[in-house]
Amino acid sequence: MKYIFSFIIIFIIIFTPKIQAQKRKLIPPEKPKLIIGIVIDQMRYDIIYRYWDKFDDNGFKRLINQGTFCRNTNYNYLFTESGVGYATISTGTNPSYHGIVSNRWYLRLKEKIIYCVEDDKTETIGAFNNNGKMSPKSLLTSNIGDELMLFNNHKSKVIGISLNDYAAILSAGHTANAAYWFDSESGNWISSSFYLDSLPDWVEEFNNKEYYKLYLNREWKTLLPIEKYIFGNNDDNPYEEGIYKQHIFPYDLVKLNKNKKGYDILKYTPFGNTFTKDFVISTIVNEQLGKDEFTDLLIIGFSSTGYINKQFGPRSVELEDAILRLDKELSHFLDFIDEELSKENVLLFLTSDQGSVNVPRYLSDSKIPSGYFNYKKANVLLKSYLNSIYGQGDWVVAYNKQQIYLNQLLIEDSKLKLKDVQNITAQFLLQFTGVANVITATTLQNTNFSDGIFNKMQNSYNQKRSGDVIINLEPGWTEQISVISSENSPYSYDTHVPLIWYGWKIKRQILNTNISIIDITPTISNFLNISFPNGCIGKPINGLID
Repeated sequence: MKYIFSFIIIFIIIFTPKIQAQKRKLIPPEKPKLIIGIVIDQMRYDIIYRYWDKFDDNGFKRLINQGTFCRNTNYNYLFTESGVGYATISTGTNPSYHGIVSNRWYLRLKEKIIYCVEDDKTETIGAFNNNGKMSPKSLLTSNIGDELMLFNNHKSKVIGISLNDYAAILSAGHTANAAYWFDSESGNWISSSFYLDSLPDWVEEFNNKEYYKLYLNREWKTLLPIEKYIFGNNDDNPYEEGIYKQHIFPYDLVKLNKNKKGYDILKYTPFGNTFTKDFVISTIVNEQLGKDEFTDLLIIGFSSTGYINKQFGPRSVELEDAILRLDKELSHFLDFIDEELSKENVLLFLTSDQGSVNVPRYLSDSKIPSGYFNYKKANVLLKSYLNSIYGQGDWVVAYNKQQIYLNQLLIEDSKLKLKDVQNITAQFLLQFTGVANVITATTLQNTNFSDGIFNKMQNSYNQKRSGDVIINLEPGWTEQISVISSENSPYSYDTHVPLIWYGWKIKRQILNTNISIIDITPTISNFLNISFPNGCIGKPINGLID
């Protein structure tokens, strides 16, 4: 008995400090050591529940069951394009302030449509092409990464990563250490001279291993037996564009890509998300993120879901398979985070850059009002109409994504009032089938809409970059373009997205209160006791932590 008692005493002396140390490790620090933002492109809110029973316990379910699920989170503007979404998440403000009104807009000074992150004054870092001539110069406000860097005197590390350039750049911001995106021409992860003079050695080493070939030299087959995919359309259906016109499983990627230049096809498969996750893990390890006293920030864009959704639609077997595979990637990533940094040291949020409309042809066949707005025809008829009223002239200089840009110089030289031409244009366009609302720039500048559709249109409007006349389509309608599923509506299918908080001091709960996507950034700023981004109009979300 005496020996047993002695053994117990020895056990307590030896192991109690270790047990206490482990308990101390489980106590979250005052501030998270690493903040991770995960943005899943075009993930409608209802996808969470549509595929819930097929998810593993350690992916989406782990995040929701162990974190805070904000079930009523929405964007509050009209033009729900991907670049706009990423800018809005990172700045905590609407396009009217941050200036990214669309993925592209007409620049009157240059008389051309420009890309939201293009920058001819920069150079590509990581490849011998122009695909890295990009920067956040068109982002008019600071973002959460910028404010973190200013607060910590540039001692924090801020990085944005995505297959898409705009997703990485607009997430990273102006002062970031780096933004990395996939160059489908070279197969490399690249950056811009705006951030770097050269790629870090570890990125060069990662690129040299050509991991992308591992994913392209295979077939994309369904993760589950095909008969298990019951929550959408059949695999063979008329509502899909497909990958290079193929829209039925399996997809032989070697064969499909045989006569193509570059590796763009990777984006249209779930392996693009896997490849992104692999690079993210390498980034965390090699950059030693979350390893010192200064909070770091990493924003990840999983873009393949967006590409797949555009080609196949939100009810396709392909998108369902991509989501189920992403669930497994999240499980692996969360295991890595727990092992590398411990959950208590990491604050993670997951959301989406936008929702997605069901394919209008599918809705029509289901007897639900929907359709395609033929903007090319409308534009031609508009020009003819203006010619008949004001005489022959180039009265319309550009059309881009439901926005009409009028020739303001010609209108001025013709001694016409701009607002009159805008009103005539708006009244004409309102007559087209599928058009719900049309509003002029003059009206948006002189009227304060506090709620409703026009408020969302106003939140998308920037006086220097937006069109003279803005169109909103009826619910279920999209522009008639080459992709299957489009965006740019103020309706819930495009604006309602998941928002999940996980790790650090986050409570286990469900919130049903109204939350705007612009509330993410001020919430993080509050946690870190730093300034809100300088254009931020969002409000911190209450009740996330004790």
